[in-house]
Amino acid sequence: MKQISIYTDGACSGNPGSGGWGAILLYGAHRKELSGGERETTNNRMELMGAISALRELKEPCEVDLYTDSRYIVDAIEKRWVYKWRANGWMRDKKEAAKNPDLWQILLDLMETHKVTFHWVKGHSDNPYNNRCDELAVAESQKLRRA
Repeated sequence: MKQISIYTDGACSGNPGSGGWGAILLYGAHRKELSGGERETTNNRMELMGAISALRELKEPCEVDLYTDSRYIVDAIEKRWVYKWRANGWMRDKKEAAKNPDLWQILLDLMETHKVTFHWVKGHSDNPYNNRCDELAVAESQKLRRA
């Protein structure tokens, strides 16, 4: 399997508000940047969309190291919360629904195709790829805000 590194980030102006996501895919000497956004969304939805959009770009099953500054994503996967939410009908507990079940289901489906290892990176720090993803996400958010 090809080994791919992916960096993602999400941004939102207001929460909810206009939001954007950015992603960078790295394979050998190849680099691809992606970005997009939504007019009324949340930061967590944009974080998920960055990861989903990047994984959807892969044309075959790959081993992926996915780097994000989203504790929401990393903790939900590593601590296996998302699997419990899904098993409980997308409920966090008996009274509270899990947020973003539509996007979590897509991400889980993509994780069945690709072997994904999630890595948390400190946001707005010294990681040039994370910083570039933030720039892409903020630009998309601002573009939608002005429209």
